[in-house]
Amino acid sequence: MRLPRKGSLLREVPIIVVSALIVSIIIKTFFLHFFFIPSGSMENTLQVGDRIAVNKLANFFSDIKRGEVVVFRDPAKWLGEPAPSTASAPIRALQSGLETVGILPDPAKQYLIKRVVGVGGDSVICCDAKGHLTINGTSVNEPYIFAGNTPSDSKFTVTVPKGYIWVMGDHRGASADSRFHTDDIHKGMVPLKDVVGRAEFVVWPFNHAKFLSVGHDLSKVTVKN
Repeated sequence: MRLPRKGSLLREVPIIVVSALIVSIIIKTFFLHFFFIPSGSMENTLQVGDRIAVNKLANFFSDIKRGEVVVFRDPAKWLGEPAPSTASAPIRALQSGLETVGILPDPAKQYLIKRVVGVGGDSVICCDAKGHLTINGTSVNEPYIFAGNTPSDSKFTVTVPKGYIWVMGDHRGASADSRFHTDDIHKGMVPLKDVVGRAEFVVWPFNHAKFLSVGHDLSKVTVKN
């Protein structure tokens, strides 16, 4: 068995590295995007610092459904202007490059993660006599809500337009979600075009690893015609 020549090996290493980077970029662009969770708005489903994998390809083959956890671009400056980075220019460039190729998870500076409560055509109301949300007249159970929270401390009645979703965090008492942005240009709704993908599972830390649950009561509600 002949060993590869040193010159041949040196030529192959850059090709392997470049090929790996291209594959990584393709995966991140079309299939999976990795984020880390910066806040407690989705506790206890997601913890601060969790790393999650977001399925981007799913958007092309099926509609976003109630009960799914989605990542979306800030639709109307919900997060305000991003804070300027204090890192040096070379460090920022390095971090950006590593995020682009998927080696580092995206810090989600101008992205949000919430649970889909209403889709196009839905009527979402808080709350019924039992303190539950109703969707299209059906009272829904939400077992994923943070312990001690109510489905919503504020009352609302909204009808979700086609092409939009109404989103809420699982930690209802700590989530500035659709309820708090009804005076923006989308009236608190998130345009489907701003949805990056479905959050499928927690990948890190290992003791948090899991597939993310879907709100089954939400998914079984009949769509309003």
